[in-house]
Amino acid sequence: MKGLLQRVRGARVEVAGEIVGAVDQGLLVLVAVEPEDTRASADKLLHKLLNYRVFSDAEGKMNLSLADVGGGLLLVSQFTLAADTKNGLRPSFSTAAPPALGEELFGYLLAKAQQLHGKVASGRFGADMQVHLVNDGPVTFLLQT
Repeated sequence: MKGLLQRVRGARVEVAGEIVGAVDQGLLVLVAVEPEDTRASADKLLHKLLNYRVFSDAEGKMNLSLADVGGGLLLVSQFTLAADTKNGLRPSFSTAAPPALGEELFGYLLAKAQQLHGKVASGRFGADMQVHLVNDGPVTFLLQT
């Protein structure tokens, strides 16, 4: 499972002009599910998302986690993040999980995040989404499980 974590001052996801998920300060995470992923992969990714130290402490060092700052978590499914881009000039999506597995594991990740963290929002699985964000820093990390 891959998560492209971006520290944001604010982010929102729209589907057909309707805002379906939004957060203020926190993290926007684009999530890709791969065929070998399991619930254990989702658990590991969520642990990293909630505890990865990407927010500045009083001395300006990245020492605080999302849990520490009480920020929002916006999860957005993005199968293109799992693409194989090693060869040629067109991405191959053979490395992405089938839609049923992707939806199941993304739904599991979202439900667990909502149980463990107070401020959680999401996009809509499989929808054509427009993602708006103000990247803070910019700070962006690719996390893999």
